[in-house]
Amino acid sequence: MTTDDFSELERRADPQAPGAPRRNKRGLATQQKLLDAAEAVFAELGYHDASIVKITERAGIGMGTFYLYFDSKRTIFEALVIDLNRRVRHSMAEAMLGAANRLEAERAGFAGFFRFTAEHPALYRVVREAELVSPEVLRLHYSRIVEGYVEGLRKAQAVGEVSDIDAEVAAWALMGIGEMVGARYILWERDGDGQRPGEIDPTVFADVMRFIETALAPRPAGHEAPGQEAAQ
Repeated sequence: MTTDDFSELERRADPQAPGAPRRNKRGLATQQKLLDAAEAVFAELGYHDASIVKITERAGIGMGTFYLYFDSKRTIFEALVIDLNRRVRHSMAEAMLGAANRLEAERAGFAGFFRFTAEHPALYRVVREAELVSPEVLRLHYSRIVEGYVEGLRKAQAVGEVSDIDAEVAAWALMGIGEMVGARYILWERDGDGQRPGEIDPTVFADVMRFIETALAPRPAGHEAPGQEAAQ
């Protein structure tokens, strides 16, 4: 799928994408209200059992109004994936503002991601269902995250803040770490009362960052990364 294909999907499903229909503040608020309701309904029921009726009931909005914004259950599902993607990227980018270097930015960005995961556990169920419902929007979700990651890593490499590892490979690996650690230690974790934690365990976070910083940190001249000789 090309960048142009992604852009068309975003225009079709994302109210804030370039080229999307222009709406006033009230219209954008209504659309976001529908997306928030869809987040709750898809998270609780899954795509198959969710319905437009349940989404509009949750939002407190009439069925007729729904069709002014979305033409089907699939369209609002795709819009929700894109909305969650935009918000998680914003959470990470906002957390990284002011970081003194790339390793500090990684720490802040991962903290932002885990915080968003704790606040929006629906992210996992919705994104995973996208593999069957809309593979295109699933690929868009991951690709949009990786694009920004690669750009940041390459800029850091240019000033010697990160090792010369392949930036795209590193971006996919780092995204996988964040997703699986978030699933294990936030989504699946429960306390004695069966409640999900509101944040990642600080000890777990420290271990994750030690692993990442070891992988990304620039190495002195003549000190190759483990496995580099075998790859040559």
